[in-house]
Amino acid sequence: MAKLQLLQYTATAMNRWDEQSEKKSQKLTPQQAKSRLMKFCAYQERSQHEVRQKLYDYGLFSGELEEVIVELIEGNFLNEERFARAYAGGKFRMKKWGRLKIKQGLQQHKVSTWCLNAAMEEISEDAYLEALEGIIKKKWEHLKGKKEFERKQLCARYAQSRGYESDLIWEALKKEEC
Repeated sequence: MAKLQLLQYTATAMNRWDEQSEKKSQKLTPQQAKSRLMKFCAYQERSQHEVRQKLYDYGLFSGELEEVIVELIEGNFLNEERFARAYAGGKFRMKKWGRLKIKQGLQQHKVSTWCLNAAMEEISEDAYLEALEGIIKKKWEHLKGKKEFERKQLCARYAQSRGYESDLIWEALKKEEC
């Protein structure tokens, strides 16, 4: 009985996988792709790079692809600066990422330098330093029982992995030496 259920489950999973692979290889018309991407972009801010990848998945290339992107920009569904500002603000507020990590993430989305700089303006200097001090303090408390030198090194490494600049990290660590 158990073998029969396992075989049925496996067959069902294989059918779903076949259906999904057929959907991915299905070529959409530019109008169908535009309709889907309008929903995709309305759900949350998207970069042009993400939209291009979706269009490639839908089987559109070159001229058709550019046409759809232009229509999405004209309809205000796609805006690179708005995406960059939302990305930077969100990653800083929610995940407490530093500027270096945020810049790297935006570069992976192939955001222009101008938009990248505009996005960095979303982060106020006071809030940035406060967030850095907060993560260092939390990590410092977590490392009780270790030697001071080792605690400093581990805190600095942790803050660097979160994308904060070395000079700011060491200044914050000097303040933490209570």
